[in-house]
Amino acid sequence: MTENPPVVLITGASQGIGKASAEAFLRAGYRVALAARSADKLDAIARDWPTTALAIPCDVTDPESVAALFDTIVAQFGRLDVVFNNAGAAHPTTEIGDISFDDWRRVLSVNLDGSFLIARGAFRVMRAQSPRGGRIINNGSVSAQVPRIGGAAYSASKAAITGLTKVIALDGRAHDIASSQIDIGNAASDMTDVIAAGIPQADGSLRAEPVMDVTHVTDALLYMAGLPLAANVQFMTVMATKMPFIGRG
Repeated sequence: MTENPPVVLITGASQGIGKASAEAFLRAGYRVALAARSADKLDAIARDWPTTALAIPCDVTDPESVAALFDTIVAQFGRLDVVFNNAGAAHPTTEIGDISFDDWRRVLSVNLDGSFLIARGAFRVMRAQSPRGGRIINNGSVSAQVPRIGGAAYSASKAAITGLTKVIALDGRAHDIASSQIDIGNAASDMTDVIAAGIPQADGSLRAEPVMDVTHVTDALLYMAGLPLAANVQFMTVMATKMPFIGRG
C-alpha cells in the first residue's frame, strides 16, 4: 500500500459478510469507513485499528444519515475509492399471498432504497474528487439470479440491484467510476446458521445446505477492489459449490 492507502466504505459492517470484509480490507492496509446502525459493534471493530478504521453509525434508509456519512468520510479521509454496498435485510420464507406490506417495504427500503442512497452519495464524491473516479461494488445475492421459494421481497430487491449496477456502470463511464455486482451464495457467517440447520426447498422439503468459508468472499472483494479503474469485474458469483442454485433443487 502507498503512504495514503485507498479509502473503502463498507455498509452493514457490524456483522456477517460486512464485518468480515471490513476486517479483511483493514488487514490488507486499506483505510476503511465502517457504516451500520450499531455504534457499539462498529466501535468494537475500529478499536483495533485506531489510525485506519473509522466507525460511522448510519441508517442507509435515511437520506440525511447517508449524507452525513459521506461528509464524515470526506472530512476524515479526504476521498473515497471503493464502496462495498452491502447493508441488507431479509424476511422469513413466506408465500407471496401472505407477505405483509410492512415486511415488503422494510426489505425494499434497506436493500434497494439504501443501496441507491449509498451509490448516489458515493458517485457524487467520486465524480468531484481529484484524482476523480472510484469503484462501487453492490452486494446482489444469488437470489438476484435464481429466487428461493417464499422470498418475493428479498429476490425482487436483489434483482433490482442488477439494474442499478448496470446504470451506475453506464453513468460512471464519463467520470472513471466502475460498478460491479457480487452475488454470494451460502457464505458461512454469524448470520447463516439457519442454512446449516435447514432451509425450505422448492419441492417443499426442509434441507440443510452446504456453506463455504466467508474468506472466499473477502478474497474476491479484495481482488475486485484492487483492479485499476481501466479494468472491472462486472458480475461475479461466489457460492458454495454444492448448494442448490442452478434449478434451485
